[in-house]
Amino acid sequence: TRREAEVKHGRIAMLAALGWPLSELLDKPIAHVFNLPAVLGHGDKVPSLLNGGLETISPVYWATVLALAGGLEAWSMSKEASPLAGDYGFDPFGFYPKDDAGQARMQLAEIKNGRLAMMAITGFAYQELFTNNGVIHSIPFLH
Repeated sequence: TRREAEVKHGRIAMLAALGWPLSELLDKPIAHVFNLPAVLGHGDKVPSLLNGGLETISPVYWATVLALAGGLEAWSMSKEASPLAGDYGFDPFGFYPKDDAGQARMQLAEIKNGRLAMMAITGFAYQELFTNNGVIHSIPFLH
């Protein structure tokens, strides 16, 4: 359904909204620890379709990501359909409310935060394209 697709893409975008600046901050230190070349482009830009640099990423990484994503998708399709979009029964910390009003509030918050994260990721990509600098250079407390 469309709702399930929106929840799924929103969750990915929320992870990416955190991961994008973290990758800019941690790429060079992690590469140094493992004695590997850093993959950030000129101006500490994350490799992307708009920035270029995707060729610096190992094909083994891409194959692993595609295999994991395909495996997760196949697993989710094999499970019995839940009446709630994106519900896989995974709540290790017990954050999901037990009452109906709390569940509705949490579902609305997830959709709204997912939409905001999708806009943020789009903004990150265009910001790096037009400013020719990494996102972290626009966040005062990170540089």
